[in-house]
Amino acid sequence: MKVKKAIIPAAGLGTRVLPASKAVPKEMLNIVDKPAIQYIVEEAVAAGIEDILIITNRGKGVIEDHFDYAYELESKLAENPSKAKILEQVRAVSEVKANIYFIRQKQTKGLGHAILCGESFIGNEPFAVLYGDDVIINDDPVTAQLCRAYEKYQKGVVGVQAVPRELIKLYCSLGVTPIEGEERLMNCHKIIEKPTDEQVMSLYAILGRVVLPSKVFGMLREGIRNTPEGEELYLTDVMSELGANGELLACDFEGKRYDMGNKLGILQANCELALRHPETAEGFKAYLKKLAATL
Repeated sequence: MKVKKAIIPAAGLGTRVLPASKAVPKEMLNIVDKPAIQYIVEEAVAAGIEDILIITNRGKGVIEDHFDYAYELESKLAENPSKAKILEQVRAVSEVKANIYFIRQKQTKGLGHAILCGESFIGNEPFAVLYGDDVIINDDPVTAQLCRAYEKYQKGVVGVQAVPRELIKLYCSLGVTPIEGEERLMNCHKIIEKPTDEQVMSLYAILGRVVLPSKVFGMLREGIRNTPEGEELYLTDVMSELGANGELLACDFEGKRYDMGNKLGILQANCELALRHPETAEGFKAYLKKLAATL
């Protein structure tokens, strides 16, 4: 079954990048000239996703505004022929080739709860999840890499990369075994969130992209019944259960990932993508060389 729908959880509080995220959602923090959420939506569209649900919460209406038409701005730009290219870029944001929907997660109860908010949107179809914190740049979209794996094996797929051992405790650790004939795909049979040194099974960690079957919604509802009041519902618990049942793959994806929920990640994304942007590449490269000489 082809993957045509995606959920982008964007309801987090952005505590790691405060005070920048006090009034501006972290998903709207810029990388050069586009907010992070736009890179994520563009990746989904490039992967062939047709319908996208963005999970927000109170105070994040600006995300909806960003993907809407801005008639006053556009009419003003249209009056000046020299602004034609800018007008084209502004209009392109609201004319992405996918349907974008929004729903609010009214209580912050974890990623699993956020995904459950999209149950009626997804129905009985498989779906991609693109974490709102993670911008991943690659000519072959990471979401497309995972969708191809899902469509080939009809199993859930988690996007992974190896992380340094000293950082694995900040993510999760996966128990994986290779699949014969596959260079980047592995069977994933267990996931441990924020493992201790003794719990580390491999240095592979899930980094921002997964594709899941619709059966996870029933598993999430069961998880809510078993989750103590006040505790978060973890999506990794459900994915680990899929793995234990032989229904989960890990894809060692190709792409450069930037953690937009982290101050250093935001700086790295702006620096590296500024070196690739046609309007800033040469000037920024010259500036960095000059700056580096003083360090």
